[in-house]
Amino acid sequence: MIDRKSASAATRLNTTRSTLPDRSVAAILPAAGSGSRFGSSENKLFAILRGEPIWFHSARKLALRPEVARIIMPIAKKDRPAFEGRFAALVAELNIELVEGGADRTASVRSALDAIGDDSSIRFVAIHDAARPLVRDVDLAAVFTKSEQTGAAILGAPVSATLKRVFNNGKGSTTVDRAELFTALTPQVFRIDILRNAYARYRGRPATDDAELVERSGHPVAVVSGSSDNLKITLPEDLLIAEAILSLNMQFEKGV
Repeated sequence: MIDRKSASAATRLNTTRSTLPDRSVAAILPAAGSGSRFGSSENKLFAILRGEPIWFHSARKLALRPEVARIIMPIAKKDRPAFEGRFAALVAELNIELVEGGADRTASVRSALDAIGDDSSIRFVAIHDAARPLVRDVDLAAVFTKSEQTGAAILGAPVSATLKRVFNNGKGSTTVDRAELFTALTPQVFRIDILRNAYARYRGRPATDDAELVERSGHPVAVVSGSSDNLKITLPEDLLIAEAILSLNMQFEKGV
């Protein structure tokens, strides 16, 4: 089991430091989705990546950060037996708090926010896709630091492909200037009062991510350029790509 107080000291020399205080962040990893596009009969997050489920890789990245005090994972009711059964030891290892997820991402994050309650030690909330197991430590430090400076910051990857805006049912198109375009990644990190205000204003209009809700509330969201290999595993082939990236990273760390 990871004791976050001990981990904070133990990992201090092995992580890129941010300006956020230690143990001031609650990490929320929504995990209640069905992952139907993955083509599995069970939650795609249960797929094994180098011997461990996808969700565990994602959660461990945050658990080893000294800034993170709590990890809260909203899960589907049907998945609770798996998390409390075959994955119970992994849940306990990272001190993960399991809460009931909602019908969509917004409802799941709200459930996790409710679980934080009046914990005065939590000043920031980092929302990270449980299906993103490859986020880099240096990117976590960068987005944490930017969130302290601005109150709201997300990781993003600059768009590299040529983009086309299609019109007249595909009979014509124009090229879109990509200079200011980024693909939104996670974590998305917010001062807790800013995020709670955004959720208090939420009236049901769908949002693709939490940054959109914060933007609607009137608070700007900064974008920190992160690595494009922070991919979200959606399709079976994504798992193969993640395996390859992890292998390369391990070889690099070993100096091979």
